[in-house]
Amino acid sequence: MLLQRIFASVLLLACAALALMAWPYQAQFSYEPVGPRAFPLLMLGLMGLGLIYMIFRPTPVVHSEEDPQLDRETLTKIALCIVLLLIFAGTFEPLGFILSSILIGIPMARLYGGRWLPSCVIVSLMSVGLYLLFDKAMDVPLPLGLLEVLEN
Repeated sequence: MLLQRIFASVLLLACAALALMAWPYQAQFSYEPVGPRAFPLLMLGLMGLGLIYMIFRPTPVVHSEEDPQLDRETLTKIALCIVLLLIFAGTFEPLGFILSSILIGIPMARLYGGRWLPSCVIVSLMSVGLYLLFDKAMDVPLPLGLLEVLEN
């Protein structure tokens, strides 16, 4: 119980430090209705509320037999997910949202047991659909990268 509270306290301090760094941020131009600093501050605020609950809750978190074990296979999947997300971050601008999402989404689906054909079809449709939702419907510009030649 004490270790859980110490962990939550350290993370709460990290959230506070990140919020202090994000608070004065002002973009040169605003392309979103709420501005670029609202999202990180909102996420840090929600994380902070959860961590405050973890610090002051009366009972410890008890793991049951149904909880997945942190065995070698699970830790390998977690590490591969982190690597795939880092690749996504690195390819987001040069390849664009759609291609980088497909590049990362298919291995992610396969990692968690998806079959090849459904994984390819669903990830491709979701990548294009999310691009259209964000870029066209919500007016949040996403990079097209290599597919920029298809734009008007």
